[in-house]
Amino acid sequence: MTTKFQDLGISENLMKAIKKMGFEEATPIQAQTIPLGLQGKDIIGQAQTGTGKTAAFGLPLTEKIDSDSQSIQGIIIAPTRELAIQVSEELYKIAYYKRARVLPIYGGQDINRQIRALKKNPHIIVGTPGRLLDHINRRTLKLSTVHTVVLDEADEMLNMGFIEDIEAILSNVPEEHQTLLFSATMPDPIRRIAERFMKDPELVKVKAKEVTVPNIQQFYIDIQEKKKFDVLTRLLDSQSPELAIIFGRTKRRVDELSEALTLRGYAAEGIHGDLSQARRMSALRKFKDGSIEVLVATDVAARGLDISGVTHVYNFDVPQDPESYVHRIGRTGRAGKNGMAMTFVTPREMDILKNIERTTKRKMDRMKPPTLDEALESQQTVTLEKLRSAMESDNLAFYTKAAEQLLEEFDSETIIAAAIKLMTKEPNQAPVRLTEEAPAPFKKGGGGYRGKRDGGNYNQRSGKKTGGHSRPYDKNRSSSQQRRKKQYSSQ
Repeated sequence: MTTKFQDLGISENLMKAIKKMGFEEATPIQAQTIPLGLQGKDIIGQAQTGTGKTAAFGLPLTEKIDSDSQSIQGIIIAPTRELAIQVSEELYKIAYYKRARVLPIYGGQDINRQIRALKKNPHIIVGTPGRLLDHINRRTLKLSTVHTVVLDEADEMLNMGFIEDIEAILSNVPEEHQTLLFSATMPDPIRRIAERFMKDPELVKVKAKEVTVPNIQQFYIDIQEKKKFDVLTRLLDSQSPELAIIFGRTKRRVDELSEALTLRGYAAEGIHGDLSQARRMSALRKFKDGSIEVLVATDVAARGLDISGVTHVYNFDVPQDPESYVHRIGRTGRAGKNGMAMTFVTPREMDILKNIERTTKRKMDRMKPPTLDEALESQQTVTLEKLRSAMESDNLAFYTKAAEQLLEEFDSETIIAAAIKLMTKEPNQAPVRLTEEAPAPFKKGGGGYRGKRDGGNYNQRSGKKTGGHSRPYDKNRSSSQQRRKKQYSSQ
């Protein structure tokens, strides 16, 4: 049964914004969360990216904002810059007619510029934990008037080592406030935050079957590591995706893949944690406007990306746990559209594939890689469609004289064959070299290791986890930028 936004008790100003954004029916997480949020209740929402979480917490938060006040009333904590930017952009649209001011704050941006923006009295702050804490310690951000706190993708913030930062931020918020916590999974440290900072929270859970998105075709390709790249390019040629995301396990992998794809004639760019914010945003902009057809990304860099129109996802490296898999393939199949996801699995990684299938309760179909001839045939089909489209446009008068001259010299079949050859993107066999990656580590009976991530390192030889995010919080330690120089070592 579908729920309309007008049935959720939303004010006229917010309804105008929702209609302007093109929303009509609420998603399951929105339908269950918004009425509870409007009642002022604390909420734990268990849901993945792509289920409509931003509006689920954004609408109740914005409804409570007093736009005549000059104080900060809401704070949203997000794990990455990209997610903070996207959430603030969507909140700006939601709050347009309410005239609530939204300010994103994140690392990598000039802190003095942020200090000046804070002096303009925003109503809602969307920020990453480290930069928010920097401002709190500098006394440029005061949370004494905050009545609503949102923790977005709390489990990802745990994985990235932000748990102590979050606790420090929350200790600066008045005791009387509303908390909305969203997390795909509920590990113990997240439960402890809920117990410590929330009052009788209501649990809203989106079932797994609503999260894995039934309109995504899911395939796996059993393949040797050294053959992956050639098969990837044949898939791109034979499937001709409008927009595709390719996931790699490490930064090095993303860099090498994007360079190799460019060498073979594909419009591709990569994003990962080591790139400057300007480079990452530039790549995303190009991908969204269609000037590049392929985006290569690590899990951390792609976290929270909300890009419409992605038709294909290629897991060049198998995800290390089911949650990452669901998050990756959720980039496609949005808004009721069909999508396709292909996962490359080496023989030593089959246990991980089986674990993903058990967790998602869905079997992947085995795909046979296309041959060179099949890839070329698919490209010819694309060319023929372009030619048919050009002939149907009836705008060929300027070219008929040239066509008549050619027909005097050659037969029509030879001319058409030459035109098809010129227009067809033939499979490029330029040699490329990718550094071989070790198979993804896997822990039997569990969700798999996350490997070397922002919150800890996994030693593939010893099988032990090192580092991690259990350090005590020290309010006098250096700024988040300095503190996190050692992070993003592989993502």
